[in-house]
Amino acid sequence: MDFVLQAWTYFASNVLTQPAYFIGLIVFLGYVLLKRPLYESFAGFIKATVGYLILQVGAGGLVNNFRPILVGLKDRFNLSAVVIDPYFGQNAVTAGLPEVFGRTFSQVMLLLLIAFIFNIILVIFKKFTKVRSVFTTGHIQVQQASIAFWIVLFAFPQLGDTEVLLLMGVLLGTYWAVGSNITIEMTQELTEGGGFCVGHQQMFGIALFSKIASKMKKEGDKRLEDMTFPGFLSIFNENVVATSVLMLLFFGTILVVLGQDFLIANKFLAEGKSFLFYVMTTSLNFAVYLAILQLGVRMFVAELTQSFQGISTRLLPGAVPGIDCAATYTFGSPNAVTLGFLFGALGQFVAIVTLIVLKSPVLIIAGFVPVFFDNATLAVFANNKGGVKAAIILTFIAGLIQVFGSAFIVEFIGLAPYGGYLGMFDWATLWPVMTIGMKYLSYFGLAISILGLLAIPQIQYYLNKDTYFLVTEDYDAYVALKAAKAKK
Repeated sequence: MDFVLQAWTYFASNVLTQPAYFIGLIVFLGYVLLKRPLYESFAGFIKATVGYLILQVGAGGLVNNFRPILVGLKDRFNLSAVVIDPYFGQNAVTAGLPEVFGRTFSQVMLLLLIAFIFNIILVIFKKFTKVRSVFTTGHIQVQQASIAFWIVLFAFPQLGDTEVLLLMGVLLGTYWAVGSNITIEMTQELTEGGGFCVGHQQMFGIALFSKIASKMKKEGDKRLEDMTFPGFLSIFNENVVATSVLMLLFFGTILVVLGQDFLIANKFLAEGKSFLFYVMTTSLNFAVYLAILQLGVRMFVAELTQSFQGISTRLLPGAVPGIDCAATYTFGSPNAVTLGFLFGALGQFVAIVTLIVLKSPVLIIAGFVPVFFDNATLAVFANNKGGVKAAIILTFIAGLIQVFGSAFIVEFIGLAPYGGYLGMFDWATLWPVMTIGMKYLSYFGLAISILGLLAIPQIQYYLNKDTYFLVTEDYDAYVALKAAKAKK
């Protein structure tokens, strides 16, 4: 038994929680099941793994590029606050668990095993559960597991380690399965049958805002990709130019406010170097890292789409993988990503100022991961469903929700003193609601949360029986049937 646990821990530490290698393994297995030659399967593994590593370089560059602003907003203006960012949230839990609950989160790999197996079981019995997706984004699973561990201990402090792991495994496994499942239709439509869905931190946000965006759309409303700017504005038809100019205005303004002396004192800018060119380089690097991220996405998604057919036909019929939200950024208009970031940031800043004015006991500082990856993703889907106006309005609202929801939950569960919270859309909306239910209704509240989640795919199926499984099994037939129904 110890050998099995050690083997799993090794696999989870080096493969499951390292999405580049996990995606590569899925691609390799998929090609083997498709009876491709071994050398082709290996080549697919390499391309998928390298593609995901390239994505991580782009994503990491974006996060690090934002660091001077994050540090500046916290230190330059003497703000002591909670940073909404998955990594800050994970560190806060690690620091607070021994003090508050007298525990450490040492069994995370065992938890991931329980939750991942439960997700797969729900897919295996999809005839009854109606769940069609497997959440495969390992690093996101670890981030969510840490916050969920704190939440469960807050609601059920009397539970022993085994009970906590089993309870969390079922709750997280259900959330991963149902959350990624509700993004399938809109992701398939966005990617024109890409063969994947989103497994990230804003899955319920994608579903909710896609529905709202569809209702908002009026005749004549255009998506970003349908718009062509005239005259001198035509330079914004180029994504790199549009992103660079907008980021120069956004980042440049904030960096100028922070000032050259602050940047030198914090070693962001070397003594004697040009402040002007530092601002320009920092701003333009946003477009550089975004282009790198999109290159990586194109590489690994192409391999995953082809290879997963082997898994979805032989092991898990009709299933699709839930992958990183950044995989959607190469579909639709590239400018939707920038637009979502800008208006989501605006929403967050308005919410933060509101907290200051109202003298909130908890002050939130915007972290880059929620403000970019949440809102860029929501904008991509909102633009696809409802056009530019929907993308602008809904990402601004999302920014407000991320701050206000996080401020509430981090104070409620007692995590505020440790300076971090996950802060992504689902964790500022759905999880606070479930936390309240579990805290005040105990196991009845837990049962309501799990059964409520499991009811969602049942409702989806009931409303679209003829297309529900068709969308993953035969996308062309799905599109034809949808078109025929629309004519009626």
